[in-house]
Amino acid sequence: MDTRLNATAVNFSHLHESLIELMEKNAELEIENQHLRERVTEITEKVGQNSPQLSKSRKNLEKLYNEGFHVCNEYYGKRRENDEDCIFCTDIIYGRRD
Repeated sequence: MDTRLNATAVNFSHLHESLIELMEKNAELEIENQHLRERVTEITEKVGQNSPQLSKSRKNLEKLYNEGFHVCNEYYGKRRENDEDCIFCTDIIYGRRD
């Protein structure tokens, strides 16, 4: 019985140490996540200020593109695999406006 109690105490000690490590890592990740959110917000605001406004039709195309669909002539309506970027689509949405 004494041996079992010692083994249980050792196991509990290991679990306690693991829990402390996980809590520390979680706190670090929460801080890093907050910094990244602040950075994304900062960059988004900068881009929003510098970019020209899109017309209503281009906003609709941008919305479709962000939902994972091609809006270019080549692949229009097809789903973008793994949400990869398409230079043709981005050129149609953000390209020159003649």
